[in-house]
Order: sequence, then structure tokens, then C-alpha cells
Amino acid sequence: MYIHPTADVQTQTIGEGTRIWQFVVILPQAVIGKNCNINCHCFIENHVSIGDRVTIKSGVYIWDGITIQDDVFVGPNVTFVNNTYPRSMQYPARHKGAVIEHGVSIGANATVLANVRIGKYALIGAGSVVTKDIPPYSLWVGNPARQIGFVTEEGIPLNMSLTDERTGNRYCFDEQQRLVQLST
Repeated sequence: MYIHPTADVQTQTIGEGTRIWQFVVILPQAVIGKNCNINCHCFIENHVSIGDRVTIKSGVYIWDGITIQDDVFVGPNVTFVNNTYPRSMQYPARHKGAVIEHGVSIGANATVLANVRIGKYALIGAGSVVTKDIPPYSLWVGNPARQIGFVTEEGIPLNMSLTDERTGNRYCFDEQQRLVQLST
């Protein structure tokens, strides 16, 4: 584990191999997994769970109630919201942050509203505003975000017909609801 000398890391629950860079603040009850990379100028509040092999780019604040599962990429300046109706000095009994499932990628400057779930391997385009649950393997862009296609576990973008327009390869969902390439 590496913690830059300018970071203020108060939690003891950090996995092996995680790297925390300049001017990061992490509060005492946060849980951070193994082999993560938390870039400079990030803030992680108390009731936060971050899985293994997560990359959090610069300028991301992760508030109470947010769960980030394994192998997630959070781009620079992504904004998370954990309170649907915030009021100054009035706090909910429990914050309802987002759940970001395994393998998701969220592009720079996206906004993720409270109480949404982004399904595994989904890709959220830069600058998008996520206002509702996102299905697994789907590709979303815009404000509000709308689905424009699908994406494989390897990050290959597919159109709405589950075809890779660059290669012509076609995909389908198998019995386990995983996106797989059809044999050619």
C-alpha cells in the first residue's frame, strides 16, 4: 500500500496494493479494497464501500451511502449525489447513494444521482447525467442519459442490434445474462 504524505487517510480498512495520491481525504469508516488507485484531490466519506481494482480519477467526491464494486473506473470529476432532496443542516436517517456494479466505467464529468444502480459492465459517457437505474452491459450518454447501445465486458461498443459496427461481429445474451459473441 502507498499513501502520499499529503493525504489525510483516517480509515484503517484499506486493501493491499492500493495507492492513494496527493491531497486525498478518506474518513475513518470508509472501506477500500485491494489494488485500487485513488488519484489526487479526492474525498471519500464514512459510509462508503469501494471494491478491489477500482480506479478513481482526480476530483471525485464519494459521499455516504455509495457502493462501488470491483473493477470499476470512475473518471475525473464524476459527481455522485446521495440525497434526493437536500436541505442545509438537515440530514436523512440514511443516505441513499448509488450502487455501481462490477466492471462499470463512468466517463469524466458524469453526474450520478442518488438511489440509482448502474448494472455490471455498463458504460456511462463523459458528461452524462444518470437519473435512473442503468441495465448491465448498456451504453448511455447525454443529459438525461439515454441508451445508445451496449458494451461487452472487454469494452467493445455495440449498437442497439448487438453488433460491433467496426467488425460486423454479432453478440447475444446467454442463459446467465452475460453478453457473448455469436460464433462466426
